[in-house]
Amino acid sequence: MHHDNGYIEEEMPDGRYDTTLFKRLIPFARPYRPQIILSVLIVVLITVINVALPYVTKIAIDRYIVPTVYTGAAKNIPVNQAKKEKIRYYSTDLSTPGATEIIQKHPDLFIVQGQRALISYENLSKLPRQELLKIRQSDLHGVVVVTLAFLVLVLLDFCFNFLQKIIMEYTGHRLMHDLRVTLFRHIQGLSVSFFSKNPVGRLVTRVTNDIQNMHELFTTVIAFIFNDVCLLLGITVILISINLELTLVGFIVLPFVWIAAMRFAKKARKNFRILRVKIAEINTRFSETIGGMKVIQLFRHEAENYRRFEKLNHENFQAGMDQIHLMAMFMPLVVILGDTAVACVIYYGGSRVMSNNISLGDLVAFISYIQMFFRPIRDVAEKYNIVQNAFASAERIFLILDSKERLEISADDRPGIKPAIAPEIEPFSSIAFENVSFSYVPGEPVLKDISFDLQSGQTLGIVGPTGSGKTTLINLITRFHDPSTGRVTINGRDLRSLPTEAFRSKMALVMQDSFLFSGTIRENILGGDKDISTETLENILSVSNCTDLVRRATNGIDTELSEAGGTLSSGERQLISIARAFARNPDLIIMDEATSFIDSQTELKIQEALFNLMKNRTAVVVAHRLATVRNLDRILVVRKGRIIETGTHESLMARKGFYYSLHRSGDKSF
Repeated sequence: MHHDNGYIEEEMPDGRYDTTLFKRLIPFARPYRPQIILSVLIVVLITVINVALPYVTKIAIDRYIVPTVYTGAAKNIPVNQAKKEKIRYYSTDLSTPGATEIIQKHPDLFIVQGQRALISYENLSKLPRQELLKIRQSDLHGVVVVTLAFLVLVLLDFCFNFLQKIIMEYTGHRLMHDLRVTLFRHIQGLSVSFFSKNPVGRLVTRVTNDIQNMHELFTTVIAFIFNDVCLLLGITVILISINLELTLVGFIVLPFVWIAAMRFAKKARKNFRILRVKIAEINTRFSETIGGMKVIQLFRHEAENYRRFEKLNHENFQAGMDQIHLMAMFMPLVVILGDTAVACVIYYGGSRVMSNNISLGDLVAFISYIQMFFRPIRDVAEKYNIVQNAFASAERIFLILDSKERLEISADDRPGIKPAIAPEIEPFSSIAFENVSFSYVPGEPVLKDISFDLQSGQTLGIVGPTGSGKTTLINLITRFHDPSTGRVTINGRDLRSLPTEAFRSKMALVMQDSFLFSGTIRENILGGDKDISTETLENILSVSNCTDLVRRATNGIDTELSEAGGTLSSGERQLISIARAFARNPDLIIMDEATSFIDSQTELKIQEALFNLMKNRTAVVVAHRLATVRNLDRILVVRKGRIIETGTHESLMARKGFYYSLHRSGDKSF
């Protein structure tokens, strides 16, 4: 009788180890350091360009569009009077072509001082348009140069962004590939008990959705964290260099932004954890529904199953809406605080421009930088959203990677057991159970003090009532589980001291309900062995009674099978599983009542194929019908986890014990 440890609900990590999670992800990124470093350097260049654009605008305004106000001493106008009356002068060089003629034409508008002439901004509007263009010819040329420089920077920004995106997308997909392969390899190496506690849907979510959630972390966040940090630092330095007082005015809202961000971070992490749990539970429920559809429809459980799924889906919807509400509150709040900072800068900076303490270009650039400063803060909130989603997935991925439910152990784990170094072991000469006891659940023993041995070439039958521990004996031989006490040996060596691939390569298991994979009949029989000859393959099909089955198939042995071989009968699946065992050419055959639930005609074919399979091989047969073990070399009778009788069919019948009672009472099956 098989017990598991029960369905394990999704764990909720406490989330206190974000730094630890990030450190654990670093080894996956280490092989791609050159790409990441190059991406970061490109991001720094992008940041420099972004910071330079408003400064180019400032240069255009202050130097060419509205040049710096001249308040120096003009003819008959003292400096103090010019400042007091806020007279703003435009200065032009007399060497400018046509400037001298224009000045001579309007002597009352200009004040000549050496090689330059001054004209108040108020009087500039009195000049005809053509003359004004001649006076400001150098400014127009400067605007053209600045415009071209601006366009070049924009083009470089596009090229660098494109290149950075390509590099990080490639790197991100490679990282996901490596992480998914690592997780898949780890899951394959876990013990059977792990899968009894973790539903298929949950594990599928880990390998698919949760890995995918790491994509934006690798492709967007890592590089753009540098972008946002560099941008914030660069903007801060430039703002301080422009005007310290104005910088302090613009930063007056930052404490409120910090408080809002901290509250958002705390709630967002909790919401994302709930979302990851609900998605895994939905996948689990859906997987169970598909797998048990026949039972659901037969027993008319559709309504109840729908109700449970609807409840689960609504919980997922509610968690998603909570997250949306949180974002809908936080993002506009950051925008409002950013706009408030801009308003403060406009008010304070505008007054400073009117008092000639700063230039108009400084104010325009300052407003652009303040707006740009709050853009990374909004991005940080969005990136934090991505990071929390990714870390919520990473927590669950590492919960599996941290699982210790593996059967491969070291000598340090079990004193007195020395692991084998060689990956191969010699052919089977004996199998033995030495005082073996086993429990799936502590305190509820399934096997109690089991001892027996089986020599090479012998056949052993195991019979007993349902729940007596027959299948558990097989699970210990194949080392799907380890004994609680005692030991199982092959050739006198503890199974726990041998690499599982070494002794499992010499075994073949034919189960009561044979499992076939999606793929062709050939792939299900041969696995990855493509070097087998046609003659050998035909012999395998012949001795396993699969020749007729393959002949009837649409494309012969290359016919595609549906998931789990659903298009085949149970008998046909059993024959293919026997052919798979033949292709392995094992030393040991283990069968768990391979003829159960089969029609009589197919049973004869299976019995013949099994007889061929056991010929000249060691075999262990778990039987639910006495006829199956009648001709085996030895029979173990198991009851309530103990061996109560052992012997041949004839000797057990002559003893007139439990086996005899079952046989005489007509109870031919268990």
